[in-house]
Amino acid sequence: MVDVFSGRLLVGKDGRSVDPEEALKNKVVGLYFSAGWCSPCRDFTPVLCDFYTELLEETEPPAPFEVVFISSDHSAEEMVSYMRAMHGDWLALPFHDPYKHDLKKKYNITAIPKLVIVKQTGEVITDKGRKQIRDKGLSCFQNWLEGADIFQNFSS
Repeated sequence: MVDVFSGRLLVGKDGRSVDPEEALKNKVVGLYFSAGWCSPCRDFTPVLCDFYTELLEETEPPAPFEVVFISSDHSAEEMVSYMRAMHGDWLALPFHDPYKHDLKKKYNITAIPKLVIVKQTGEVITDKGRKQIRDKGLSCFQNWLEGADIFQNFSS
C-alpha cells in the first residue's frame, strides 16, 4: 500500500493520524467509497462493520485486513459524524485531502457505496467487495487473501 498512500497520512476513527505504510503493511485492503448522506451506504456500512469485527476480533490470529474509508460526504463534520455513528475501527483518508479524487478516478468509482479490495501494490483483487460480502460473508476473505499474494496462516 506504500504505492497507493505514499507520503500521506490516514486518520483513525478517534482522529489520530496513522502512517499508512505501517498500518497497511502485509494486509488485504478494502477501499470503501461511501458517504453518510447515501442511504445504500448507510445500509451496507453496518454489514461491513460486522464483517470487519469478525475478521479482526473473532479470529486468532486477527485477519490481515484493513478498511480505508474515502469519503464523499459534503463536509468534514459530516464525515466525522458518519464515522463515529456507523463505522468500524478502520482508517480514513482525511476529508480535505484532494487525493480522494485521484483514487476515485484510478478505481473508476462512478457510484457509491463501493468496496474495492486491493493488493499491497494497489492492484485490484475485486471491485465487487460489497456484493461478495453480502453473498458469501466471511468466506470471501479467503479468496481475497489468495489473490493478494500475502502469505498468512489464516483460516476462517
